Amino acid sequence: MRCPPCFFQVVGPSGRLARPLIRAAAAIALAGFASLAAAIAPGETAPDVQLDAAHGPAHLSALRGKLVYLDFWASWCGPCRQSFPWMNGLQTRFGAQGLQVVAVNVDARAEDARRFLAEVPAQFTVAYDPKGQAPRQYAIKGMPTSVLIGPDGKVLLVHSGFRAEDRTDIEQAIAQSLPRR
Repeated sequence: MRCPPCFFQVVGPSGRLARPLIRAAAAIALAGFASLAAAIAPGETAPDVQLDAAHGPAHLSALRGKLVYLDFWASWCGPCRQSFPWMNGLQTRFGAQGLQVVAVNVDARAEDARRFLAEVPAQFTVAYDPKGQAPRQYAIKGMPTSVLIGPDGKVLLVHSGFRAEDRTDIEQAIAQSLPRR
């Protein structure tokens, strides 16, 4: 593969052009764009991840028939701290109609997650994935990221970040997607 022409030149310590550096940077950038294209998308079947929850291991597929709001979070994430009270409200308002909120913590140290939950309690299922396997399967790029999964196991919505102005749209998507009884 040849390096495409550059608009600027990078000079290495020897004073020579640093084309290997340019090639490496381009390869890294292209790999990043390729992985973005591979992110989970609406219409796809949600990967069936095994989650370690307080009650023991559970598979996401065990929630088939329910609408699942799957949220990936970490203790160091400021927006995650803001999202937990809102997700508590979602579980309270829509739980009896078939919504199950599941928050997957990706902290490497369990103590960090416990400290967070002591300050911001969760009234929904919290699972732990310190090795980050579930976020890799869902191609998660940032915290928090949420995936709305329909009762049929198909992804309905993927949302990155947590902004007050997005709450209404997400709540409408949840209300419209609840299983019909």
